[in-house]
Amino acid sequence: MKTSNKKKADKAVLVNHVLTFSILLLLLLPVSGKSQTGFTDVLSKKLTEYTGLFPREEIYVHTDRQEYIAGENIWFRLYAFDRQTLKLLSGKGIVYFEVLNPLNRPVVQKRLGIFGGVGPGQITLPDTLSSGNYTIRAYTNWMKNFMPYNCFSKSIIVLNALKSRTYPDRREKAETVTSKSSGSNQPGLALKVTRRSDGNTEIEIASSPEFRSSSSVIHYLSVQTRGSMNYSSSVSLTGDITRVEIPGSLIPHGINQITLFNITGRPVCEKYIYTPFNNKVSTNISVVDNHSPREKVTASLEAGAGSSEAGTGFTASVSVIPAGSDSFPDIADYLVFGSEFGPLPAELMHSGLNEMNPDTLDMILNNLKSNWIDWEAILSGKLPVITFKRETANHFLYGRLLNKSTQKPDSGQFVFLSIPGKEAYFQYALTDKKGEFSFALPLDENIRDLIIQPEDPGRNNNMEIEYSFSLKYPALSGTVDRSVSPVTDKMSKLGINYQVMKIYSTTDLPVSSSRVTFTSGTKRFYGKPDIELVMDNYIKLPVMQEVFFELMPGVSLKKRRSEYEITIFDPVENKIYDRPPILFADGVVIKDPAIIANLDPELVEKIDAVKARYFVGDYMFYGLVNVITRSGDFSHFTLPDYAVRLRYRAIDDPLSFSSPEYDSAEKTDSRLPDFRNTLYWNPDVKFDSQGRATVSFYTSDVKSEYKILIRGVSMNGEFISTGKIIRVK
Repeated sequence: MKTSNKKKADKAVLVNHVLTFSILLLLLLPVSGKSQTGFTDVLSKKLTEYTGLFPREEIYVHTDRQEYIAGENIWFRLYAFDRQTLKLLSGKGIVYFEVLNPLNRPVVQKRLGIFGGVGPGQITLPDTLSSGNYTIRAYTNWMKNFMPYNCFSKSIIVLNALKSRTYPDRREKAETVTSKSSGSNQPGLALKVTRRSDGNTEIEIASSPEFRSSSSVIHYLSVQTRGSMNYSSSVSLTGDITRVEIPGSLIPHGINQITLFNITGRPVCEKYIYTPFNNKVSTNISVVDNHSPREKVTASLEAGAGSSEAGTGFTASVSVIPAGSDSFPDIADYLVFGSEFGPLPAELMHSGLNEMNPDTLDMILNNLKSNWIDWEAILSGKLPVITFKRETANHFLYGRLLNKSTQKPDSGQFVFLSIPGKEAYFQYALTDKKGEFSFALPLDENIRDLIIQPEDPGRNNNMEIEYSFSLKYPALSGTVDRSVSPVTDKMSKLGINYQVMKIYSTTDLPVSSSRVTFTSGTKRFYGKPDIELVMDNYIKLPVMQEVFFELMPGVSLKKRRSEYEITIFDPVENKIYDRPPILFADGVVIKDPAIIANLDPELVEKIDAVKARYFVGDYMFYGLVNVITRSGDFSHFTLPDYAVRLRYRAIDDPLSFSSPEYDSAEKTDSRLPDFRNTLYWNPDVKFDSQGRATVSFYTSDVKSEYKILIRGVSMNGEFISTGKIIRVK
């Protein structure tokens, strides 16, 4: 009797599972589908759609060193990758680069440009910094949607012998960096993976009788790597052990996520495994081992030695620094984890991934959780909210419009962006339900004078311009005293070298950067106006009212009672527009016609007028008038209190590294000391078609061991990483 009841219960459970799964499939499938698609096909399709909507970007930063003295430059190169393909991003872009102090507060910030996924960078550490462990972090605008953990992060040491500070323990409540992607492994289930000698992979699913009695026999097994589905199939758990053989070609290099789903489409067990990379290219450095002070060193580099793929678009960054610097994973090892699984494993800082102890690696893999591949979000449609767009053609400036009294967002309102200048530049934005708006700026190093204002200043609004850097920081961790550990001999020498260079003013080696330019519009947004009045072509008139009356046919400036108004005659309807035209002064939108009426005509160079209706996107002008002064910089006008004025630069222009050249006896015999801490830095070494490149530099006065360090990548997604020790005796 008990057995019969158990069978009935088991049958009822199975029927319920089948009904639930059938309903799930019906919800997932298109209504018009002629045949039911299996869950594995739905899973693959949903994953492809998800990664298409929410691609993952990764940044790698190669810095010249790991240890610095407060006041020194950090030289670095930015590498930006697509996580799915591990190839460099194409086109233009911006990387947000920060140095955070031990309390996770920024001390230096820069926006830097990249092209083809790479770009040079340089920042100067403030000489007021206290000694401590600082953090470099870097991210794109798209990565800001998934902060604080979707960013490159690297610890550096900063020493200031003249200033010390103990950082108190102000740790926040630690965030749990986990994903809902797989849920907890259910009791009675376990996955074991075996690499077979024939190259295939065997997955062993162990299930207990208790688990099988409470669940359907049918399950689904999937293997995905960096958002790409490699394998998916149904499996039947008919015994304690179920074995599935997967061809080795379906387990690509990187971290593979193996997930078992039950019949209702819920993940019930998962395991991460690591498949070693085969995209590290052998690299040779040919250089003489021993050198004298102030001697020229020439190093020959060869990427892909003995490979048919040698020279296929390799680009690299090269530094020559004191030997013994703390290590940081190379590009290939870093990208295995990237930012997908939270902070990098500490063990990776001391060992290459392929040389790591297998037990240590297994321990790391057993604790992983992806913060990108979220199966619950993928299958349920509860997708992340995207705030920040990808900056591939423009840099976006974000803001918010709020009511002054209630601080509630003012949605559905127009906001204008102008740049003062003789060529009028105009953009508009419409606030969303959160009162937020954005403007697109060119991706360049030019400084622009931005004036932002609401269309209707009478709505009693406050306008806030958002900080372009992410304000989301990881939780603090560490001991109460987070200052730098006891000063090593090496750090002490770096500090002495810096002080000597500072005293003799030899830190100011010649550097180069592009000329700082101040720019407005390159051409007026409204094209050729109907009236283009050049004041010098006519007799001088005493007031602007007479200028309009005598010289601007169809455009009227009059005073009615105590207020001025400007009207335009509609040439199509043969009547005055029932709405006022939009007014500009030096290309900046103004609301009060009295500003133009009270202007001294002697200050005016030109007046443009468009008499027809004019569209910019969906925004329509009922004619426009632009009064351009001889200075053209809006300096003759007072900015209203409802407007915001910013001098803004989308991309900071880094300095170029420079070092002395001892190419003559006079320079070699100079008594000025040369105690450089970084002998050489080149962020853009190009290899020829044979995979070869050459770099040259001069040694300093410091007799020591130095390390030539190379990090690089090819357009095909191959990586180079190597180092070579030389000695200065």
